Amino acid sequence: MYEQNFSAFRVYYIEFSLMMTLKTKNIRQQHFLRKFLFPAIFILLIQLMIAPPALALSDIWVSAYYAGWMQGWGYKGHLSPEQIDYSAVTHILHFSLFPGPEGSVDEGMNCIYPENSSALVHTAHAANKKVLISVGGWDTEAGFLEATNDGNRQRFITNLVNFLTERGYDGIDIDWEPLSSSSAAQYAAFITELRAALDSITPRPLLTAAVLWEPMIIASVQDKLDQINIMTYELSGPWPKWTSWHNAPLYDAGYWFESTGKSLPSADNLVQGFFSAGIQQKKLGIGIEFYGAVWRGGKGTPTGGVTAPGQKWKKAPPVEIIPYYEIMDMYFQPCYYRWDFFARSPYLSIDNPRSSNDIFISFDDEFSCSEKISYITKKGIGGAIIFELGGGWRPAALIPDTLLQAVKNAASAHPDD
Repeated sequence: MYEQNFSAFRVYYIEFSLMMTLKTKNIRQQHFLRKFLFPAIFILLIQLMIAPPALALSDIWVSAYYAGWMQGWGYKGHLSPEQIDYSAVTHILHFSLFPGPEGSVDEGMNCIYPENSSALVHTAHAANKKVLISVGGWDTEAGFLEATNDGNRQRFITNLVNFLTERGYDGIDIDWEPLSSSSAAQYAAFITELRAALDSITPRPLLTAAVLWEPMIIASVQDKLDQINIMTYELSGPWPKWTSWHNAPLYDAGYWFESTGKSLPSADNLVQGFFSAGIQQKKLGIGIEFYGAVWRGGKGTPTGGVTAPGQKWKKAPPVEIIPYYEIMDMYFQPCYYRWDFFARSPYLSIDNPRSSNDIFISFDDEFSCSEKISYITKKGIGGAIIFELGGGWRPAALIPDTLLQAVKNAASAHPDD
C-alpha cells in the first residue's frame, strides 16, 4: 500500500505541475505556481514519503558508508556519529584507511584517527549496530598491489587485523579500485588469507567488498565474503563517444552506445553481469548515492548545452561531483525536477538562455531510494550500500536526513520475500 501511494503521489505531482504550467498563460500566475504552490506540494509529498508507520528493517542489509572527513578532525565535521539514525541502517562502514608502503595502513588521509574510531564505534554499538573499517577507495589499486605482494601481504593483513581489534571494529570492507584482470591472483590470495586471519577471531568479524569490475574474480572468492556490494553509482561522465547519462540509474531505459551497440550502464545491467558470473543472489547489494553529478554547459545538444540524459554533444561539458545537500541548497527548484520513468531516476534540467549556462544534475532522491529498495526485494538480492551518510545530511532542513529516512521506511515496508 505504501509503495502504491508513493508512486501515485509522484505521478500526480509531476503531471499536476506540468498541466498547471501549460494551462496558465499569465506570467504572474506562473511565477506563483513555481515559487510557492509547487514547492509546497513537493514538500508535502516528501513528508508523506518519509513518514509511514514505524516498522523494523526487513532482512535486507543497509550498509552505510560514513566518511572520516565528514566526521571531521581538527575542524567541525559536517555530521557527527551522534546525529546518525542507526535504526535506518544495519551496518556502518567507516571510510577509509589507505593501503600504505610495505604493508602499512594510512589512517590520516581520511581522518580515521583513534578519537574518531572510538566515537563512532561507541555510538553505533550503543545502538546495537556493527561498524566495519573500510580500506581503499578510488585509485587505490597501485597501493593494494604493493601492500598485497608476496613480500608485504602478511604484514598488511596483520596490520589490518590489529587495527580492527584495537579499535573495536566488527569487520573489514575492502574497496580495491579499480580491480584489473591482471590483479586476479593477488586479489584472490589477499581475500583468502584475510578471511582466514579473521576466522581466528571470536566473534567472527565480517568481510565485505565494494566491487564494480571483473565479476569473475569476485565470484572466485565469494565464499570468503559476507557482502558483495556493487558500486552502482558514478556510472557516467563526459568521455569520448559517450552521451549524457544518469549517475546512478536503476535501468538503462533503452539507451545504447552507437559505437558498440551495448546498453548504457545501470544497476540492473551490473546485477545481471554478476549473476552471470555465478555470484549468489543473497551475496549481492547495489548502491544508493547521497551525492550527484552536475553537468554544466557543453555545446551541440538539442538544447544547446546538456540539460537531460541521452544527449550527444559536440563540445563535452565539465562534470562536478557534489553532495546531495549542495544539490538541494544550491540548485533545486521543483520546476527543474524531472523523473525518468524508464531509468527510474530523477534529475534536474536547467535550460538557460546561453548553452554554456545549461545544467543537467543527476542524483538519487527519496523516490529513487525507495525504487532501489523495492528492486532489491523483488530481485531477491542481499541489500544496499549507501555512499555516503554525510552527503545526505542537511542540518538546516525540517528533516535533515530525508534520504536516509526514505531508505529506512522503504526497507521497513518491504519485508523480505
